[in-house]
Amino acid sequence: MAEFFGTPGYPTLFLVSFLAASLLPLGSEWLLTAMLCQGFPAWPVVAVATTGNYLGACTTYLVGIHGGPLLTGKVLRIDAPSRQRAENLFRRYGVWSLLFSWLPLIGDPLCLVGGVFRVPFPHFSMLVIIGKLGRYATLAALIAGGRQALGL
Repeated sequence: MAEFFGTPGYPTLFLVSFLAASLLPLGSEWLLTAMLCQGFPAWPVVAVATTGNYLGACTTYLVGIHGGPLLTGKVLRIDAPSRQRAENLFRRYGVWSLLFSWLPLIGDPLCLVGGVFRVPFPHFSMLVIIGKLGRYATLAALIAGGRQALGL
């Protein structure tokens, strides 16, 4: 397994990006950076990382949908009125927070909450894809600019 993760390539990038969008403490930016510095073309790298990360976020969203009652009722012990107030608040203001699903520490829980509160999947998808694509494209542009500035 260590050999698989140590070999930069599209399948490894997809898997690492997918796992990074779960609740596991893992990042994918290091591999994207390594691949770009090794000369992989930017747009396929960005597309693979975004796809893997988006599908990982969808998995976290599904955990929220199917595990929501267990999470809120039995694990967190949130009563029905409190849950309803939180859901109304999230629907009113928090849905846009899914644009920040790419952020470390809070991004994955945002996707989980999106599932718990049953954000419509098209809305969830649009906001998450925009956020994750924006992160990877910005990182790729910064790396390209840095390489150009250094004459690499």
